[in-house]
Amino acid sequence: MTRTPASGRLGGKTAVITGGSRGIGYAIAQAFAAEGCNLVLAARSAANLRRAVNELSSQVSEIAAIECDVRQEKSVENLFARVRQGFERIDILVNNAGISQAPIEIERLEPKVWREVVDTDLTSLFLCTRAALPLMGSGAIVINNISMSGYHVFPKFSAYTAAKHGALGFTDALREEVRARQIRVMALLPGATDTDIWQAIWPEAPREKMVSPRDVAAAVLNAVLLPPNTTVEEIRINPTQGPL
Repeated sequence: MTRTPASGRLGGKTAVITGGSRGIGYAIAQAFAAEGCNLVLAARSAANLRRAVNELSSQVSEIAAIECDVRQEKSVENLFARVRQGFERIDILVNNAGISQAPIEIERLEPKVWREVVDTDLTSLFLCTRAALPLMGSGAIVINNISMSGYHVFPKFSAYTAAKHGALGFTDALREEVRARQIRVMALLPGATDTDIWQAIWPEAPREKMVSPRDVAAAVLNAVLLPPNTTVEEIRINPTQGPL
């Protein structure tokens, strides 16, 4: 953990970001850090976490990197036990960790791949949110990174599509459950974004037509900075050049 003086519009706040060491998660961490937010970054790669902390530590009061496999209940429990010990509360939870799949027909899709995608993109939201809620009070925010796949169907991506549709349903149910506690819940629904995920599904994808992670992070920050008595339920950001 590293400490420097707090400042910025999120000074004194604490955010937990899963998948926070690269891609959209890291861009959100950068945006929050620029506003002085305390950060807990969770990811499976210790090397990526070290790099992220080294790059962000000078901007925030407190930052911690915790290895976590969001698919595993014990690993998630350990993450939030350490958050409780080091930070006591959570003001912002960003459930960002996610994977995709190689395009393949349903009859050829291995159950192992199905479980890995669903556990990472759907079950992890349940595990992390369940563990985080006891540390969240009035004014706290949960942001689930779902992607536009929460609404759209893509052939040969049945596991990913099912997980993202389920994630949107989970987010909607969560919002109604915690509304009386004045916890805001937002679905992040970016369109095609220039991250490493494309290497697994479409290596030749036209990255120049995509949204940048930095732009997605800016939209998230704007939503987070809304007054506590206002909220957006969905954060959508799409490329201006139309479908890829």
